[in-house]
Amino acid sequence: MKKHLLAIAVTALAAGSVFAQANDTLAKIKASGSVTLGVRESSGLSYTLGNGKYVGFHTEMAEVILADIQKQLGLPKLDIKYQPVTSQNRVPLVTNGTVDLECGSTTNNAARQKDVAFAVTTYVEEVRIATKANSSINSIKDLNGKTVATTTGTTSVQTLRKHERAGGIDFKEVFGKDHADSFLMLETGRADAFVMDGSILAANISKSKNPADYKIVGEVLSVEPIACMLRKDDPAFKKAVDDSIKRQIKDGSLAKLYDKWFMQ
Repeated sequence: MKKHLLAIAVTALAAGSVFAQANDTLAKIKASGSVTLGVRESSGLSYTLGNGKYVGFHTEMAEVILADIQKQLGLPKLDIKYQPVTSQNRVPLVTNGTVDLECGSTTNNAARQKDVAFAVTTYVEEVRIATKANSSINSIKDLNGKTVATTTGTTSVQTLRKHERAGGIDFKEVFGKDHADSFLMLETGRADAFVMDGSILAANISKSKNPADYKIVGEVLSVEPIACMLRKDDPAFKKAVDDSIKRQIKDGSLAKLYDKWFMQ
């Protein structure tokens, strides 16, 4: 009987420990010596060079955040596991514990705050229109009767629909599974325009075969705060992430990083 009760107590303790770690990312990182960073494969702030190598403004900023957390926890080594996420699966992968911190191009909005928490805003994005350089599209009204690509699971989908209703314009929407897929629709003529964050449009144009073949046009369709995403109800981890970002802002290193990725 005592053995049975002891077994139940040990099981309960283990379950309690797992539950505690689910909402205590710092404890999870300290115990495992590893952390999983959510990254993007084709975004303006985070993208892949291939062979499991991820770069970009937000990726590099996240690596500094994790180095600061490693120091805070007194870990001699911290293994960063890079987990590619998409616009559709990024929120579920954070909430279910697969990803500890996601630093891509995620807009902090009220709808997402129901499921996840956000660090302090590190980038303010403008949603714009990309089209072929020889196209007659120069503003949102010129999209009437056209085919417009955007990426599934992004806020640009809602932005497009809002402008469609307000402006009385009618266009066909096609959805890419990721930003590279959406840009490919524009590249191959399956879409007349691609509506997305300006940095994502610029990054895809710069990586295309002939960047001069494209232009970013029209009014700013929306202005959005971009931030790193983490699990809800984990104040210690959020504080550690925010403290690192605030330090990077205060000592000027984040400005240098911005200069490196966007001004050079």
